[in-house]
Order: sequence, then structure tokens, then C-alpha cells
Amino acid sequence: MSDAPAFDAQSFLRRLTHRPGVYRMMDAKHEVIYVGKARDLKKRVSSYFQRSQQAPKTAAMLKQVVNVEVTVTSTEAEALLLEYSLIKQHKPRFNVLLRDDKSYPYIYASTDHKFPRLRFHRGARKGKGRYFGPYPSTTAVRQTLNELQKLFLIRPCRDSFFRNRSRPCLQYQIKRCTAPCVNLISEEEYAQDFAAALQFLEGRNQDVVDIFVQRMESASLAQEYELAARYRDQIAKLKEVQARQLVSRSEGADLDVLGIATNGAITCVTVLFIRNGTVIGSRDHFPRTPAQTDKAALLNSFVAQYYLGRDAPREIIVETEIEDAALIQATLTERCAHRVEIRHRVRGDRQRWLEMARTNADNGLNLKLASNATIRRQFKALGDVLDLEETPERLECFDVSHTSGEATVASCVVFNGAGPLKSDYRRFNLTPASGGDDYAAMAEALRRRYERIKKGEVATPDILFVDGGKGQLAEAVRVLNELELNWVKVVAVAKGRARRAGAEQLFVPGQQRPVELPDNSPALLLIQQIRDEAHRFAITGHRQRRAKARKTSQLEQIPGLGPKKRRELLRQFGGLQGVTNAGIEDLAKVRGIGRTLAETIYNDLHPE
Repeated sequence: MSDAPAFDAQSFLRRLTHRPGVYRMMDAKHEVIYVGKARDLKKRVSSYFQRSQQAPKTAAMLKQVVNVEVTVTSTEAEALLLEYSLIKQHKPRFNVLLRDDKSYPYIYASTDHKFPRLRFHRGARKGKGRYFGPYPSTTAVRQTLNELQKLFLIRPCRDSFFRNRSRPCLQYQIKRCTAPCVNLISEEEYAQDFAAALQFLEGRNQDVVDIFVQRMESASLAQEYELAARYRDQIAKLKEVQARQLVSRSEGADLDVLGIATNGAITCVTVLFIRNGTVIGSRDHFPRTPAQTDKAALLNSFVAQYYLGRDAPREIIVETEIEDAALIQATLTERCAHRVEIRHRVRGDRQRWLEMARTNADNGLNLKLASNATIRRQFKALGDVLDLEETPERLECFDVSHTSGEATVASCVVFNGAGPLKSDYRRFNLTPASGGDDYAAMAEALRRRYERIKKGEVATPDILFVDGGKGQLAEAVRVLNELELNWVKVVAVAKGRARRAGAEQLFVPGQQRPVELPDNSPALLLIQQIRDEAHRFAITGHRQRRAKARKTSQLEQIPGLGPKKRRELLRQFGGLQGVTNAGIEDLAKVRGIGRTLAETIYNDLHPE
């Protein structure tokens, strides 16, 4: 970086426009290290180079800047959207970054079926029907669906299952469904139950109770006592659910409340979800924040990144005033097709909710700090057990998964002082030659990984763990010696004679006897965690690869054999088995298949 040409700020600023837009600051590797938006590009970018006003964070960033690129937009709102897109794409290290980009779950109520159902949904909301949410977690959705099924007896089954029933399933027997699949309830009665479920999701609980009371009385007058008893039981369950819910005087309010807590190094932003005047849960976020970022700037970045990627409620409550509140409000209002308001001065219930969000943020930060302290203690204990001079900072663990040699996949998971470093996880689809041979598979995966480490493309771990015993350890040592990386500490983790958690044996090069740690050892708990994570990651990859292979015809892997020729082959020979049994001469007679391609097909289907 010292050889990089210095950025000529004065020449650049003289040519810069006063129009709105987005600027990107680049380092010597041409990587984007900061993205910002401006109503006036010239004024905003110039402010960075006024040394008398530079904050320490800005000075540290500018030392790395060798170029600035700008994109001019028509409006500041366009600049805001482009800034969001670029931050999401480049993840610049000097921006506040929202790490959890997973979409929130919803409850989807279908409307294109005469017996509709309610189901879990995540992703784009394009189906015909209604969406309720978002919910803070999949657990919250599934708990709500479970309550709805018990209260309103709405069918939970998929349409394919529903169409093929000839008698009621177990759900009907345990009083979780009215069996519309075999017409044990009329379409009109089912529609009433479904409408009541939707009212419940809208927060109109008392309306639902009133409706059921009327139905119970009508059924009783008509001497339909079993039906009346069913409504009586549903009313009792509804009352029980109402008693468990946190009810607020802000009837019908839909809003999010943001609480924030930080210790300077770690920041927790808690989003508290209020739907129909009821708290339905919360979620903690730990955005990556540059040093000395104040609360207002952090909330400004968080709100923009968080809500520009999803639907926003009508009201967002934050702790302090944010700079781009008006701009974000206008942009979200246009995108969400309803008015969105960002507020920071609140009273009454909203003030209490804000205090609740702050309390949750404090709790989330404390839990994160406690978790980090536990991990640091485990890392130190691991260094002591293995007689390392310094506490390790980066661990890697490899595991191999296959089914009788099919679709062999190796996994590499990485842990650092903050726990699992999922962005550095890698899977390796191994060659057929390694299939069924765990030692060869481990060697191939390690060679592919550590060749990159030797080139400096990947950070070097302090300890390399391999799942297995002496054989896997020998392969790891051999590969590292070949690559001249024999200074990397290697440990093989075997399950031990009892093959149970706590009985693991650690094999270390140069030691004849395995190391066995007490089952309450912090080091052993860390080893178990990283070993289990490598196992989970390998098995998931193996199952995905195996499922893909079984959905793909072997003919699709043959070069030069397109869809039309494959279709003609299968038609001529009646299927893949017939193609496999055919000789080269028979294959060459098929239209479009010449002698050369016939030989290629035959050789591919009959490997030596």
C-alpha cells in the first residue's frame, strides 16, 4: 500500500459536480472501503479533506484512499437507494454493516382454494392471498400456526395431500382439523372458520369471541349440542390465548421500535415488533460498526439498510433523531405504498415500548459479551492444553461425508475469537477417485485448501483439526509437509472407544498416546463445537450434492450431447438403461449421433 500513488484530492474536487449522487472510496487493491450518498457531491466529499474537521475514524480511512468514484443521480432519493444497493454488494469495512440479511417469516393465507389454508412463508410475496407479519422468528410463526390450528381447525396439509385423501387423517382424530378433504364440513362452514382465523390474525380477538358465542347459542337452539360444545371449547381456548397475550391500549398499531446498546466495540440494535397493538417478539442485530460511530449515525445507517430491503410498518420509533429521517420516510412511503413515519419523540405506550427495546438491547449486548468471554476462555484453555506459546486466534476443522462413496463432500469450518466465521466456510466436491476412501478424500480437500493458503489467498489457521483418528492425522501431516506448511499445528479428533460426547480422543503428531480431556474442559467443549459444526456442514453439502445427482441424468454430463439428442436417444432405446446396453454401432445409427459422439457416449457410460 505504501507504493500506491497518493490521491490528489484537490484536482478531483475541482472537477466534482454539485448534483446529488453516491461516492465510493477505494483502497490500493481497488476495493471499496466506504460508500456514501450526498445531496451535493462536491460539498459532501470536500468535507472529508478539511483536515481541521477530521474525526479519527475519517483520518484512518483517508490514509487508505487512493481513488474516489462517483455516480450522479437525479434526486437524493435515488442516491439513497443506490447507496443501499452498493453497501449490500461491497460490504465496505468503514460503513455500518447490517450482517443479518435473512428475510423475516410471514403467515400466508391462500385465497385461490375453496378450502384455503394458513402456512409458513418466507421470501417474495407474490401469491394470491394475504400475508400476516413479519414475525421475529420461525418459532413465532410456527407457534402462531399451531394456536390457529387448535382454535379454528384449519387444515394444515399441502394441496397434493389434500386432493388424495379418501378418509380423515390423524389431525381430524385429535381435533386439529374438520376434514374438509372428505367433505365432513361444508364449504360455507369452513369459510366461516377461516374468516375467524383471519380476524384473529388481524388482532380482532374480541370480535372472534363474539362470533363464536353467537354460533354456540344458535347451535344450542337448533339442538346441535355437539357443535355447540365445539364452539364452547373454542371460546375457552380463545380466552386462554387472550390472557397470555400482552395487550396494549394502542389498539391496531403496527410499528417497529428500535433500541440500541453499545460498549464501543460491539453494538446491539434490537427491533421490537408491535402488530395490532400487541408485542409479538423482537430480534437482536449486531451491525459491524467502525470505531467512534455515534448513536445517531449508526441508527441512520441501520434504518436505511434494514428497511430498504423489506416492507416497513407505518411507524418506526428510534431513540434519537436521525439525519436522513425525512428522506428515508419519503422513500419508504413510495416503496411500501403506505405512509411510513420515523419518530423519536414519543409518550405513553410508545415510550414504554422504547424502554422495553432498550432493555432488550442491553440484554442482547450482555449476552453477546458473555458469549465472547466464554469463547475467549475456551481459546485460552485450548492453547494451554496443546502447549502453544500464544492463545490461538483462528481454528479450522475438516470433515468428510459420503454414502458408500457417492457424492463425497468435504467441509472446512472456521472459528475465531467471536465464534463461527461463516463467511470463511468452504465445501469441496471431491473427485470420484476419492469416493469411499476417507483418507484420500481428506488429503484431497486439505491439498486444495492449503495450496491457496500457501499462495496467501486465505488466512493461515493457528490450529487445524481433522475429524478422524491416526489415519486422517497422517494424511494431514503428509499434505502439510508436501506444501512446506509443516509448522501448522494439527490435531485429529476421534470419537473414542465409547463413541459418545465427552469421550473424544485427540491425536497430536509426535505423541503415541491420545490426549483425553475431562468432559467439562472448556477446551474440549470448543473442540466438540467446531467438530460438530464441520460434521453438520459436510452432511448438508453431501445431501445437496446427492439429491442433485439423483435428479440429473447421466447423459447430461456428456459433452456435445444436447437436449434434442438426449431426447432422441431415450426415445429410440426406451430409457437410460437401453442407452447403456446399446453398442457403439447402435448409438451411431440414431439421428444426430455420429460415430465420434457415439464412442464418447459409450465410453462415458462404461468407464473402465
